[in-house]
Amino acid sequence: MSQPIRAPYHPGQPSSRPALMDFRHLQQFLVLAETLNFHRAAEKLHMSQPPLSVSIRKLEEMVGVPLFVRGRQGVQLTEAGLAALDEARRALFHAEQFRLAARAGAAGEGGTVRIGFVGSATHGILPRILPLFRQRYPGVTVVLREATSIRIMQDLAEDTLEVGIVRVPVAMGSNVRLVPLTTENFALAVPKGHPLARRGRIRLTDLADEAFIMYTATEAAGLRMAAINACQLRGFTPRITQEAVQVQTLLSLVESGLGVALVPAGSRRHPGPNVVYKTLADFPADASIGISLAWNPDTERSAARNLREMASQAFRDKPAKYPVPRLRQGGRQA
Repeated sequence: MSQPIRAPYHPGQPSSRPALMDFRHLQQFLVLAETLNFHRAAEKLHMSQPPLSVSIRKLEEMVGVPLFVRGRQGVQLTEAGLAALDEARRALFHAEQFRLAARAGAAGEGGTVRIGFVGSATHGILPRILPLFRQRYPGVTVVLREATSIRIMQDLAEDTLEVGIVRVPVAMGSNVRLVPLTTENFALAVPKGHPLARRGRIRLTDLADEAFIMYTATEAAGLRMAAINACQLRGFTPRITQEAVQVQTLLSLVESGLGVALVPAGSRRHPGPNVVYKTLADFPADASIGISLAWNPDTERSAARNLREMASQAFRDKPAKYPVPRLRQGGRQA
């Protein structure tokens, strides 16, 4: 008759010292359940048979019921052992998933990276970075959030974002740092029926009497400062009649005939039916703008670091042409 493996356990009686079960016990239980032979199980586990027998008995003491019976035909699982078999497999599976997730997170190959971006970054910036990043790090979940540059910088400082794609110049706060990705000048956007739309060569000085649609001081202080600074370097202060936050909104107001605007030159890639773009012949070199990657070194995680390094590599062949002015809080140049 088959006899259970004898162990000094006492079902239903609390132990004075709680036993600690580890995944090694579960692994040994599974191998013995699969082989139903102590000798073969010990060989697969690269251990001798007596320590395996002792470990199985300790496991039975921990759970309080016999898991195996031993007879002349070999070892068999008890009802309790059969019932616990699937749970043991699941426990070891999740333990392995835990190990892999932890290692992937440490290497930046897992987890989540939250990216804030300005709308203009969807043209030529994100399409250049994200496909390569997702291909190289398929285990990382990318969460995108569109916002203004000022909002992105605040979120980076508050650790609600890991990476920001922002327009520069931008107000710098806390310990957030910037890596230039692209640098460009402003282009002039005028309504299609405007007299300037028919001129071949236009200088900034030709705009002294024009009505300007300008970026707001609260949500787009960097672009506003850069545009006003460019005009002042050419001897005039722009006459502002309308304000907006997003470049696309400025262009819509230009198309509506409400004035002219200085917009990032990259906007020319997406012309509207009633707006004409013009290159400014005398645009000041030190009034350039651009797009940079922002991150907070105090809170940077591995996945964000991998994204930053990949973006820097992708744009290494296009370094910033001019130094990007830094702004203090409030929009003044540092």
